[in-house]
Amino acid sequence: MPKFTSRPSKAAAYRADYIVDGWSTRHFTVRAASVRGYSHRYGGEPRQDDVAVAWHRPSGAVLFAVADGVSQAPLSHIGATSACRAALGVMTAGLDGPEHEVDWKGLLESVAWQICEQARLSLRLPEIDPVVAEEQMATTLVAGLVLPQADGPWVQLVQAGDSNAWMLNRRSRRFRCLAPSKYRRGEDVVSNAVVALPRLGAIDVKSGPITSDEMLLVGTDGFGDPLGDGDNAVGAHFAAALADVPPTLKFAHDLDFSFETWDDDRTLFALWPHRIGD
Repeated sequence: MPKFTSRPSKAAAYRADYIVDGWSTRHFTVRAASVRGYSHRYGGEPRQDDVAVAWHRPSGAVLFAVADGVSQAPLSHIGATSACRAALGVMTAGLDGPEHEVDWKGLLESVAWQICEQARLSLRLPEIDPVVAEEQMATTLVAGLVLPQADGPWVQLVQAGDSNAWMLNRRSRRFRCLAPSKYRRGEDVVSNAVVALPRLGAIDVKSGPITSDEMLLVGTDGFGDPLGDGDNAVGAHFAAALADVPPTLKFAHDLDFSFETWDDDRTLFALWPHRIGD
């Protein structure tokens, strides 16, 4: 990749080139970063990805949301931020409610409404217009939570669009995709179309345990596309880099890489369960 000087974002509101976060609870350690891609830095476009992470103190759960604003939507960076914040709010309300669980269908519906309402406010529309909201602020989303349990942590997540989630086995250094977004029939790709919020597609909740050898990764396609099935240089690098918890800034630095022709924004959330005795 030729060297160049990054241009400031053309977004009307402040938009950081990258954001990074990291902390630990009794049960988990997390890292999160969202990095502006080389193409957006060169063109002066804002980072369209976003991420939000929170700890739900009563249950001990870690809540996460990762969003990738659709490139063709001029204000998709606002849509991505709105989606992440709204998703965390819905998950928190669900865990605090009488059933202590999340309505995942309701979550996507609430997020879709929030994007439409944000579009109304930002564009000064007389009323909510889902068509305009999709044209201006469309975004993908993966939202979920990891709950500590007596027999080990349990993850639940829902996906809208082509952002994705993986389990990385730190012993075998193999990646396992949790929510494939490219629909296949046999060996042929049937459709790779992105159904982005606020448009609602089929709702499929993924859930399952995280074993003692595994860690959870959730990322946008800026990470997922170069990763592929993990059997390449990107997979080898991250399998080694994430075998142990890296310093927070190193996590962001590793995410800011150039590989072949991939120059999109990259966002990644990572969670390591604490082993007994750690």
